[in-house]
Amino acid sequence: MVNPMKLMRFREMGERFRANHPRIPGFFDAAMNSIREESVIEMTVTDPNGKKLCANIRVNAEDMEMLREAQQAFGQEG
Repeated sequence: MVNPMKLMRFREMGERFRANHPRIPGFFDAAMNSIREESVIEMTVTDPNGKKLCANIRVNAEDMEMLREAQQAFGQEG
């Protein structure tokens, strides 16, 4: 069962994150509309010393189903 207080706190944190990083929601909206089966999603994290950590996945049918479910769960029909 989801703790309503934690859910409320998570929502507030999400709102602050969007305020601190206003370009991110638009990026994710555009990315979600571009992802298709066989797309490659790549993420890179660069630490303050310049060290990079990178990972990627090739999207399969099961991933697409999970992404559609996430869009519906978070109110972003796509």
